[in-house]
Amino acid sequence: MKIATFNVSMEADNYRKTRTDPRQSNALKQRLANGEHRQIKNIAEIIQRTRPDIILLNEFDYIPDPNQGVEAFIRHYLQVGQRGAQPVDYPFYFVAPVNTGIASPFDIDGDGIASGTAGDAWGFGHYPGQYGMVLLSRFPIDYDKIRNFQNLKWHTMPNAQSILNVDGSDFYDATTWQGLRLSSKSHWDVPILIENNLVHVLAAHPTPPVFDGPEGRNGARNFDEIRLWADHISDDGAPYLIDDQGKQGGLPEGRRFVILGDYNASPDEGSSRPGAIQQLLQHPAVNGDFVPTSQGGAAHSPDNPYAATHTAQWRARVDYVLPSKRGFEILDGGVFWPHKHSPLHRLIAHRGASSDHRLVWLELALTD
Repeated sequence: MKIATFNVSMEADNYRKTRTDPRQSNALKQRLANGEHRQIKNIAEIIQRTRPDIILLNEFDYIPDPNQGVEAFIRHYLQVGQRGAQPVDYPFYFVAPVNTGIASPFDIDGDGIASGTAGDAWGFGHYPGQYGMVLLSRFPIDYDKIRNFQNLKWHTMPNAQSILNVDGSDFYDATTWQGLRLSSKSHWDVPILIENNLVHVLAAHPTPPVFDGPEGRNGARNFDEIRLWADHISDDGAPYLIDDQGKQGGLPEGRRFVILGDYNASPDEGSSRPGAIQQLLQHPAVNGDFVPTSQGGAAHSPDNPYAATHTAQWRARVDYVLPSKRGFEILDGGVFWPHKHSPLHRLIAHRGASSDHRLVWLELALTD
């Protein structure tokens, strides 16, 4: 099977040059209605060219009505062959609300005003659902066993990252700290049935570790959002992990899983806190040895020794497909970044062609 992740930039800020107000959550809905938007057609073509069996889409605005959201994308774009590519269908999908743009009662960004918008939302966003997620699958999803961690309180994580002012005092008062949610969007544990084997897809999109102040609140949140999955797959059961359905603990020992998403952290470059993504890459239950690469990425930054591993146009490896050591053999993998001499380079030639991120994929075989 082929499993992929792709930050598709299908959120309203991406359409700011149109007449649509980028703060309005219906911007994506309008563009999904007729199958004619060039950027979305290119995204669909990239998916059709790579043909993953399971794919997580980050930055796909949350649209409560699937008929106008994920189903419209499948119907009007993926099921329509794009420029010679074969249509692709996903009979199973999962979509749910995220924290971005949902007003909180707190002054989260520390500007002295609890405004309830953008920086003071549970996750940064100009409207509810901005930067949402969608999971598409050719295989059946066990919907009754999905676990969401959208509402998990950050302070319940033992030894959470410190958020301090330059004088060493706490950045947040006790009331705010007790109320903060950890996940900037959400964390999903989605069980998928593949040939009578259950595979847990662990999907998330931690906040960028920048756009804050000297207190580094976003760097701390990025680190601990990544840690949530590291705790979830550890053997101690992580008792602080209580999902939105009330179930306690992490993933039972020995289960197959694949971690997917844009984690906004690189092992070698960028601004994340030291060791952030290593919590997953070096986890004893994770096979982080295979590093997807591309010729296009290497050519994009020829003097950068990490360029072939980059998954974003802005030169970093931040998007991951990380399978469990148990239950899988990695057969192949890559980053969809065609070289400038390829006829498919048009799909990623500039920011507006598709996204500032690249689709990352692994081909896996089930093992005992």
